[in-house]
This record gives sequence, C-alpha cells and structure tokens, in this order.
Amino acid sequence: MVLGASGSVGQVLLGELVQNGSFNPIVTLVRYHQPAQLSLARSAGIELREVLVPAMEPTTLESATLKAIGALHGDVVGLSVLGVGANTARLSIDEHRAVDVELNRAFARALKESGRVRHLAFMSAVGANPSASDQGSGSAGMPRYNRVKGEAEQAMKALGLPVVSIFRPAMIIGSKHTPWLLEKLIPAFSFATPKNFRSITTQQIARAMIATSENPPATSAVYHFSQMMTLGR
Repeated sequence: MVLGASGSVGQVLLGELVQNGSFNPIVTLVRYHQPAQLSLARSAGIELREVLVPAMEPTTLESATLKAIGALHGDVVGLSVLGVGANTARLSIDEHRAVDVELNRAFARALKESGRVRHLAFMSAVGANPSASDQGSGSAGMPRYNRVKGEAEQAMKALGLPVVSIFRPAMIIGSKHTPWLLEKLIPAFSFATPKNFRSITTQQIARAMIATSENPPATSAVYHFSQMMTLGR
C-alpha cells in the first residue's frame, strides 16, 4: 500500500517496487490516474491497483485504504512518502498539518484498523521535532517545518502499528523541488557536512524503505543518511 506515489520520491519508489518484484499487487492511493505507472508495472508483470481518491481528505482516504486492504490476500505492508514538498513556505501551519499530519494519520489509522499490517515505512525529514517552534517561516529546514514533520512522526507512532520505520532524508537529489544548482553544489561539500545532513537521492531513499518493507525489523526505528545508505545496498 503506497501513499504519495505521484510525487518525486513516490514515482521512484513505485519504480523500485516494480523492479524488486517481491510486492504483488502494488496498491497506490492517488488523486488522479497515473498511466505511466500502470504501463511500467504491466510491462514487468506486476499488478498495480490504482485507488483514486480525488477528494484527498482524512475520512475518504481512511475509507479507501481500508477497502483496498480488504481486497488483498496475504501479508500487507504500508509505505508513505506523502508530503507537501516545496510549497510549505506559502502555507499556514494548519494547512501544512492537513497534509503531512492528518492525511498520513488517516492512512496509518486504516492500516492499523485493518489488522493486516505489521510494518509502515514513513518518510519524514531530517530535523523533525514536535517541540520546535510553531512560529516563523514554514520553509523546509526551518523550525515550523520541523515541528510539523515531528508531529507527523508522533502521529504515525501513536496509532499502535507493530513497527514503524521512519526515514529522515536531508536535501533530496532528484526531487523536482530541489533547485538544480544546489543538486550540483551540495554533494561537492559532503566531506564537510554532518552525516545526517548529507544529500541523498530519491532512489537511495526508495531502496532503503523497500529494504525494511521486504524484511521488516523487529522494532520501530529512525533512519538517517548512513542507515539509509546501508539499507539501500
């Protein structure tokens, strides 16, 4: 079960899931039809089930998720890479929470209520902290942004799923929200960047999330750059 499959990381995640071949069928919860994703899965012999949720709000998403799980057989895992992206600076904190916290909470609540899901892989962000200031700019990396990401993590863990793996990337190479100049410059200075804050590619994040989904760990944990790189290999 994948939430956020139409975003930059989500598209790569779906491609990696298809290539991996261990997950069949793959179910995506999306606002609109994704023909390229369906074609990719079909060519690989993987069944991709799109669940369209045009009005993406918590109650509708939770209901759609539960219904989709009910149509599946065998073990089910959840993966969420849903987030606002680069537009957080333009939003109020409540508008940001409506996506990053409330929609992810609804998804995780449905996974829990189904009784079929033992593991959720959830992409957050480096610096996530529910105690950070809720004032000032909501831009990525700023305290208000970190607070919302921290609140989202809290929501995922509070629902009672057996294992929640949280991934905290810093700057994401390959995201449409990352300025191309930064993509070129930042990696050159990685030797002087604290490990947790080193840039990472969409593919490396996806592979790390898939690794914990294919072989779920025994306990919940938070994964930063080094751990994600190890998992991805």
